[in-house]
Amino acid sequence: MAIVGGGVVAIVAAAWLAVVEVFWLPLRVAGVLVPVSVVAAVVGNLLLVELAVRLTGSRLAAALPALTWATIVVAAMDRRPEGDLLLTGSGALGTVNLAFLLLGMAAAAIAVGRAVATRTPGRPAVSPAPARYPAGSGSGGVR
Repeated sequence: MAIVGGGVVAIVAAAWLAVVEVFWLPLRVAGVLVPVSVVAAVVGNLLLVELAVRLTGSRLAAALPALTWATIVVAAMDRRPEGDLLLTGSGALGTVNLAFLLLGMAAAAIAVGRAVATRTPGRPAVSPAPARYPAGSGSGGVR
């Protein structure tokens, strides 16, 4: 049950973070574009993947927040029925949007790769099975 609960927490956190980041993209302070979403996407994706692994104890669950984030961000690139477009592709905002998409996905991919490649805490490393019939004479030397 803890595995399912941890997975749900990771998915909900990733979804919330993705929505907030998409709406922060056009953030301007005193008329200057501030790329807070780019930093939040990189840091958030790195941390959420690690959180998913720690909460569930499963390396496979590392992909849950990354897939959730990517699904929401890709959906934000589509035009809404009203004609609104959340992720535009021109000007300075287009550059920030592209950096957000590329760096966020790169951070998620790196975090998932690192989580899958490392050994899960508390589980023994896989070692080869001992040979049933060892080769050689058993004397340790070559004859």
